[in-house]
Amino acid sequence: MKNNIFTIFKKEMARFFKDKRLVITTILLPGIMIYAMYTFMGTMMSKQFSVADDYVSKIYVKNMPESLKAELYAPIFEIKDVKDKIDEEKGLVKEKLADALIIFPENFDEAVDAYEAKAGGKAPSVEIYYNSAREESSVTYEAVSNILEQYETKLSNKFDVNLEEGTVYDLAAKEDMTGKMLGSLLPMLLMIFIWSGCMAVAPESIAGEKERGTIATLLVTPMRRGDLALGKIMALSIIALLSGISSFIGTFMSLPAMYQGMSAAVDVSFYGVTEFALLFAIIITTTLFMVAIISVISAFAKSVKEAATLMSPLMMIIMIMSFLPMIMDGESGSSYAMFFIPLYNNVLCMHDIFTFSYSTMNVAVSMAVNLVCIGGMIFLLTKMFNSEKVMFSK
Repeated sequence: MKNNIFTIFKKEMARFFKDKRLVITTILLPGIMIYAMYTFMGTMMSKQFSVADDYVSKIYVKNMPESLKAELYAPIFEIKDVKDKIDEEKGLVKEKLADALIIFPENFDEAVDAYEAKAGGKAPSVEIYYNSAREESSVTYEAVSNILEQYETKLSNKFDVNLEEGTVYDLAAKEDMTGKMLGSLLPMLLMIFIWSGCMAVAPESIAGEKERGTIATLLVTPMRRGDLALGKIMALSIIALLSGISSFIGTFMSLPAMYQGMSAAVDVSFYGVTEFALLFAIIITTTLFMVAIISVISAFAKSVKEAATLMSPLMMIIMIMSFLPMIMDGESGSSYAMFFIPLYNNVLCMHDIFTFSYSTMNVAVSMAVNLVCIGGMIFLLTKMFNSEKVMFSK
């Protein structure tokens, strides 16, 4: 029995690794492409939604008040006074040739001193024109708005909020921020990567051999059909796992570039041996399960193309499952029964591991469910191999 399984295993591994192009496209290329794509996306997004540190905003100001000259005549602003007409300056902002136009009421300081909220009446109003389609203009608007808000606070300061210097008021741990960002993204990516790796090899191994007629040679050999099913699934799982690991490494390497525009840094050093061991165990059983599912569908299909068509709905289901933890805001782990749902339990485990909220028992339950489902799929695949109607259908 073991010799038969090992023989099928060696045959599948040799078929794959002798084809250098298949090795490159299935194992090496996914990780390289993911790293290049996400690094490029992160770099472009960072450039699109950020402004250079030495950028000087070009601002036109009408009726500049004495009280705000110190704040507005700062190195980060290039202030130009406007005397009368403002249509030309508005046009410059609209055409992205200037960053902002600020219009203060005449005698702004006197009007502010004379204004009393209790007495009613209209408060002095400051107008800021900017162009939100230009990132520099939006950043300038935010900077000027902050200056005006701080000035307004000084005028009627009744109490302060978070004023003590050196005190950290945000009590969120850095690992929690890392977990929040990775937990919302990586489970979905990992499930897609694993599925893609399985799809790259499993249909060709079974549906492809049915389509070419070579499966008949294996079926007439004196071996148990269960050995044939197990040998194929073992080999395909290792190949698919290598593809998933390549994608996983490419994703992790590209994370700094993906999040470089965010205030909180992603630091994978918070994850220890336990987290990586549990994650790897889940990835292995998930890969085995997906390979088993795809193998069963491939055995039912008459061709590789038909197998891919039949698997499309399952791919959509997996993607929807991968999004659910983000929608449910991480509270899915509170329901123990969720870890008995095939495939979805793997998404939950990945999410909980990345967010440091995992339970070893939940991971063990998910792995046990995966193994039971894998056994069921192997049993079903054996029955399909024993069916002449299924294996020789045209």
